[in-house]
Amino acid sequence: MQPAFGYVAANVAHSLELIDQAAARGAGLVVLPELANTGYMFASREEAFRLAEEIPGGPTVVAWAERAARHGLHLVAGITERSGSDLYNSAVVIGPEGYIGTFRKVHLWNEENLFFEPGNLGFPVFHTAIGRIGVAICYDGWFPETYRLCALQGADIVCVPTNWVPIPGQVEGREAMANILAMAAAHSNSIFIACADRVGVERGQLFEGQSLIVSYTGWPVAGPGSRDAEDILIAEVDLGEARRKRNWNAFNQVLRDRRSDVYDEMLGSSLKRGWY
Repeated sequence: MQPAFGYVAANVAHSLELIDQAAARGAGLVVLPELANTGYMFASREEAFRLAEEIPGGPTVVAWAERAARHGLHLVAGITERSGSDLYNSAVVIGPEGYIGTFRKVHLWNEENLFFEPGNLGFPVFHTAIGRIGVAICYDGWFPETYRLCALQGADIVCVPTNWVPIPGQVEGREAMANILAMAAAHSNSIFIACADRVGVERGQLFEGQSLIVSYTGWPVAGPGSRDAEDILIAEVDLGEARRKRNWNAFNQVLRDRRSDVYDEMLGSSLKRGWY
């Protein structure tokens, strides 16, 4: 998707068109990019605050929930959230029955630190009719703890609304570093990962595109997508395989083999361990 900065109503309308197209192709879980309703390159905190909405009562979430109900699908989408006087780079999880929950970006990137508060909800895993859904946003994916904590809570898939930018040292034509990180995280945690990146240039900032869906094996099952054009990636997956096929051989299972006598079981987090 390519949001147009500041045009919230138009961005939401366009996102609904894309959701319709994905649903027509059989999608049961749709992921949209980071800050999909507003755009990303805020000039000031005041500008970000003006464009932000409360969750779940704001018009963006209401519109997304209506469309999820119409198609009987689940949706994870990035949104600029206002909560009192605080701002968050957030993602909402929505199902056919309505709003399920919110994830707030934990690791802020660059000038996001001027506008947003760091996420204070940890890494919740949402239990839904289609499986257990974890969420991360963009820079969260650079931290192995993000995916490990989701996996330890029983996540089958982690959905990643993102706005990847070029990384220093990236050779022309080389895949995004984020793709490599997502593949490694899926493999080392035996989880599916679905990354939806935006495309285009906004206020001089180029975005990488290259959305992808990764199997629990670590190999992509769809994508990487286009670097510079909107597209829809579809993959048919069995989310239960992330847990059923976690044993690699007669001796090794990547989460069971962790040495919790050497390092903390939950990496110092107060989150509850799930089934793995």
